[in-house]
Amino acid sequence: MTNKILVTGGAGYIGSHTCIALHEIGYDIVVYDNLSNSSREAINRTSTLIGQPIEFIKGDIRDAELLRQVFASHQFFGVIHFAGLKAVGESVAKPLMYYNNNVSGTITLLEIMAEYDVKNLIFSSSATVYGDPENLPIDETSKRSCTNPYGQSKLAVEHILEDLAVSDTSWSLITLRYFNPVGAHPSGQIGEDPNDIPNNLMPYISQVAVGKLDKLNIFGNDYPTIDGTGVRDFIHVIDLAQGHVAALNYLEKQTVPNESGVAKQNSIGFLPINLGTGKGTSVLELVSAFSDISGQTVPYQFTNRRDGDIASCYASADTALTLLGWEARLSITDMCRDVWRWQRLNPNGYKKDL
Repeated sequence: MTNKILVTGGAGYIGSHTCIALHEIGYDIVVYDNLSNSSREAINRTSTLIGQPIEFIKGDIRDAELLRQVFASHQFFGVIHFAGLKAVGESVAKPLMYYNNNVSGTITLLEIMAEYDVKNLIFSSSATVYGDPENLPIDETSKRSCTNPYGQSKLAVEHILEDLAVSDTSWSLITLRYFNPVGAHPSGQIGEDPNDIPNNLMPYISQVAVGKLDKLNIFGNDYPTIDGTGVRDFIHVIDLAQGHVAALNYLEKQTVPNESGVAKQNSIGFLPINLGTGKGTSVLELVSAFSDISGQTVPYQFTNRRDGDIASCYASADTALTLLGWEARLSITDMCRDVWRWQRLNPNGYKKDL
């Protein structure tokens, strides 16, 4: 059986870290990315870290002809699908762009996969699909609802995958619902490189600490939480990458000999799995931890809550442990230390000094 994996969006933050994890256990990877919100430099550095060139194809998941060429020239075991737009605010301003890329693009990818009989997919989903949770911790059976077009696009893809699994039982479709990815590679060579002002909390904190931004805006200090600020389940990107490796290993374990002794894979249909630590950390707790690690003061001010923000969100990761043998191992301290190393070494991200 081939061990070659197509990684769409493999030049991005989570994709690049996952490429390293896949290489470390012997997977052969092909990265497909249109570089719309990622960098070719991330691929260059990832190649250096693994000690060999990565096959890279610049392409859009909506480009059916280019995808056909890629599938025709490789024999893939499966696809890890990271390619997607991910900024909540931008999705509110440009919903059609998000539905076109994230939903239509995924449909095109699935159609080409079906043409070439590649029916193993690991989809990059999000805890956003749970909306404002009714109960904590959140498990995979929790009610799903979304408050913005980004989340709706992820949920729409999940519904498509569920319907596909019902219509054709030969598919194995694992959807990994990430909670709040942070951290960076311990080398400091790859990390999160947001365009313009960061949308996510950790890169905002680190850019304040390094002096690139003046202060952190904390949206709301009157939530029913330990200190009034929002509580989230922050997970190290290295742990997240290992979650994808564990999911692939799970798919490979479904391969058994048939009556003729020929290896055949048992399909698993649609399988949602949370990837989180199971612990909540408040915004102020994260700021304090980052200040301790970096030795830098992180000035902040409280501002009004944002529409759609929720008080608390953290995972039940029991399914990942039971089925995949995976659990998060790295701490908030590890996350802050690795982000600070990345930020110090790369004050302007992958761009040359400005």
